[in-house]
Amino acid sequence: MASSSTPPEPNPSPELIEAAAAAWLSLRDRGLSQTETAEFVRWLQQDPQHAAVFAELDRVWQDCDRLSAVPAPANTDAAPDADLLAPRVRARRPRLAVRLGFGLAAAAAVALLIGLPFWSPAPRHTAETVVGAFQKLDLPDGSVAQLNTNSAIDTDFTANERRVAVVRGEVYFNVSKDPDRPFIVTSGGIAVRAVGTAFNVRQREHALEVLVTEGRVRVDDVREGRSLLPTPAASEAPPLLVAGERAIVSTASSPTSPALPPATVEKVDLSVAQRALAWQERRLEFDEAPLSEVVGEFNRYNRHQLVIADPALASKRFSGTFRADSYESLVRLLETDFGVTASRSDREIVLHVHR
Repeated sequence: MASSSTPPEPNPSPELIEAAAAAWLSLRDRGLSQTETAEFVRWLQQDPQHAAVFAELDRVWQDCDRLSAVPAPANTDAAPDADLLAPRVRARRPRLAVRLGFGLAAAAAVALLIGLPFWSPAPRHTAETVVGAFQKLDLPDGSVAQLNTNSAIDTDFTANERRVAVVRGEVYFNVSKDPDRPFIVTSGGIAVRAVGTAFNVRQREHALEVLVTEGRVRVDDVREGRSLLPTPAASEAPPLLVAGERAIVSTASSPTSPALPPATVEKVDLSVAQRALAWQERRLEFDEAPLSEVVGEFNRYNRHQLVIADPALASKRFSGTFRADSYESLVRLLETDFGVTASRSDREIVLHVHR
């Protein structure tokens, strides 16, 4: 007599096993939680074929070069092969197996079957741009972050506050008003606190620059819990940076003076603010700027670099408006109107005085 119990599910096909392995590889790439690690170990133990397919796919995926460390499982003795959980140091190879493409295409469906979210190989940060790229990011609270070239941010929003860490580069924030949840932008040991406002944060080589275009912000030393802004006489309220002001905080510490110094605050008129934020329209604007500064700005946006060979040329001042990616326009202008000779190669253009 046939049994009335539910018949066993058929063994998954090799394609489904491979797709599941791709899903697990993607999850491991962004970092497994302790719960996910235990589930991963159980999946490896279900069938020897699981571990074999995962190991093979792991070897193929050597072009990714971004696998992150995985927390150790709660019961390490249960892991069939601890090496499958370990992070790799990967060398780039020009090949990717054809079946990897199928595995990634089917991984989302398999992830649903095993009850886990599917993650593609994730970037290291919430948002980031490469050299010459720009990105406008809508944040969960309705605020907007605009990332300039070669920039990165991480976000951490909770019920009580909204935090964004500027990891590198330059970001303009238009903050949605929420008095119960302060909006805090951190960079190194500096915190810029706002409720509803708009401001630009730029990391320079040895300084942090904060330019407020709307509303007011605080600029604080995170480690010491004090304001970095000048305090008005006889005022008990925390000093604020207001619209039309820019603060520059030196981040170059020394063994004798590791603390952050007070910020330098200056008022900026509309034209200065527009030049500082022209990058939002992919433009660079200069007004009597030394060529060293002009070249430095162009080099931020282009992998093809400009090099000033003659020190006397670096101090010459120039004005003009350019597209951020149009370094050749600048070079042609220098050649035709300013007696500059340009020597071109695959990676750079060397500028020197014509002799």
